[in-house]
Amino acid sequence: MKTIPSGQWLFPSIKLFRLRLCFLLIGLAGVSAQAQKTAPVSTGGTHAEQEVTNLSKEKWQWMADKNVDRLDALFDEKSVFVHMGGSWGKSRELEIIKGGFIHYKKADIHSVSVNIIGNTAILLNNITLLAVVGGNEVTNPFIATEVYIKEDGNWKLGSLSFTRLLTQ
Repeated sequence: MKTIPSGQWLFPSIKLFRLRLCFLLIGLAGVSAQAQKTAPVSTGGTHAEQEVTNLSKEKWQWMADKNVDRLDALFDEKSVFVHMGGSWGKSRELEIIKGGFIHYKKADIHSVSVNIIGNTAILLNNITLLAVVGGNEVTNPFIATEVYIKEDGNWKLGSLSFTRLLTQ
């Protein structure tokens, strides 16, 4: 009788492990996206929540306008950006926007929720994003997760992550 090493019965090959992990992550993203769809639109909230909501709306417009000066001031030096094609830091994101590699043309915001934890704000946007990527105009439904940190009285963007929704 052949003895199977511990754990190998579940993942007999690295390819199968990656495939199962991929399906797990897609499933979790779908469940999270479906739960978020029913979240109420933020209609006011605290002063801090409204500040961050307004700042986020301005950020989408600055991205559409390729206003890298305003974005440079908003993005923290250690900020990170997670896209469908990869992740990178502040300088690369600004290069991508300035060079037009990704042109965020319009973000239709369907719902917003903000959670404030100490000096950190986590904002979830349910959006339909119209963008030009690699010369191709594309429209995708996303949950955009934005993390802001308040330092010296000002909100700075620490992270922006896009999670593509399976359905709109």
